[in-house]
Amino acid sequence: MLMPMRKGLMIDITATYTDQYELTMGQAYFLAGRKDQRATFDYFYRKTPFNGGYAVFAGLPDALAALAHFRFDHEDLAFLRAQGFHRDYLAYLENFRFTGTLCACREGDLIFPAAPIVRVQGTLIEAQLVETVLLNILNFQSLIATKASRMRIAAKEGMLIDFGLRRAQALGGYHASRAAVVGGFDATSNVRAARDFNLRPSGTMAHSYVQSHESELTAFRSFAEARPDDCVLLVDTYDTLHSGVPNAIIVAREMAKKGQRLKGIRLDSGDLAYLAKRSRAMLDAAGLPDVQIAASNQLDEYVIKSLLDQQAPIDVFGVGTSLVTGQPDAALDGVYKLAHVDGKPVIKLSENESKITLPHQKQVWRAYDDQGAFLGADAVGLDDEENIPIMHHPFVPHKSFALEGHTTEPLLHRVMQNGLLTSDPPSLPQTAQYCRERLALLPVEYKRFDNPHIYKVGISTKLKTLRDRLIAQYKMGKDAPGSPSANTP
Repeated sequence: MLMPMRKGLMIDITATYTDQYELTMGQAYFLAGRKDQRATFDYFYRKTPFNGGYAVFAGLPDALAALAHFRFDHEDLAFLRAQGFHRDYLAYLENFRFTGTLCACREGDLIFPAAPIVRVQGTLIEAQLVETVLLNILNFQSLIATKASRMRIAAKEGMLIDFGLRRAQALGGYHASRAAVVGGFDATSNVRAARDFNLRPSGTMAHSYVQSHESELTAFRSFAEARPDDCVLLVDTYDTLHSGVPNAIIVAREMAKKGQRLKGIRLDSGDLAYLAKRSRAMLDAAGLPDVQIAASNQLDEYVIKSLLDQQAPIDVFGVGTSLVTGQPDAALDGVYKLAHVDGKPVIKLSENESKITLPHQKQVWRAYDDQGAFLGADAVGLDDEENIPIMHHPFVPHKSFALEGHTTEPLLHRVMQNGLLTSDPPSLPQTAQYCRERLALLPVEYKRFDNPHIYKVGISTKLKTLRDRLIAQYKMGKDAPGSPSANTP
């Protein structure tokens, strides 16, 4: 016999929404008497997705909400007890609350490889335990927001609608709809996301609706009667130009006699540029210049750009699979690395130089040119630095870039203090507008799809000196980063 689901379809996110190794490390810290040691972790990413020139930061309000409610309930504790976790550690987890402090870039800002996006400070255990949930939320939403912003660039002023729920990785479609709006989408077909995030729900009809009627014209008339104020007709079920569009014109004229207006038609197959041009000509000839043309069917930023380059008269783009699955990358390689613990800077070394981490507590400064646009340079320095006249390439010796004379602004701002939000997050429309403003400041060379300029991310002289010293100490096998002599920048 099938048993009912215990908690329904929507997952109940508690502190066991994590990886096992977070919990096992936490127990090891606890039993070693290190539960009160202070630590700092950085969240950043290494490679810009889609071979692009930038990424969009998204998901911060959801991440903060997850941390504010990060706790182990009775079922969590019972499960962990059955896995053999130590009873004293479980007693500690029973009253666990996240009490740390977060500094982060503003959601909707543009982010670049190697520069810290979020800085987490707290006890070693709490900062470790929240790693997975932060990566899960921020990596996914930032990936989708970045993909959405590329489509916004391609679509110019055209309307963008998220059609991706049915192709999303299960419940990922829920947050994909939100992230798409951060990146520049106008609406979503996802009703639950529209309800929860105060988005604009949008949808037309399926081919099944047309098929279920005796004729296409009957189906169109029925739908127009049911949706007179928001009627978009799908015209490609049988024959777009010889049946669909002519029948839509008949219904549009019938609606006009009632004081109503056909909002649009949707093309979902075939040569979209050709069909859009022919459909536009037929609608205009029928005296229906205000009827919009929507297009869907495996769209992405490249297809949208191609359609508009061909001067296809498409007003609305419905995008599904490539948006919500972040094709072709499918994931942002965001990571979460320890930078400071128990009063000492620490570093991770690697045979791959790009994976060597930046130690200590840090700030990121963005430089501007004399026109107020992004200079194309972000400098990472120690948190107490106030002026960075020159930044150094993180991995290429003797390569530097002068910042002297340029205006800079810090990007990391405190968003959570002692486990509490420092202020209410901006609304989603405000965040989307902020993203548009930041994209407008990014020179076009960084936004092009093919061979974009590489945005420079460098490190300050003080941070470089500290990092080089720690690398040398580790490679010499003495005075490792945890030792007192490695403590001074």
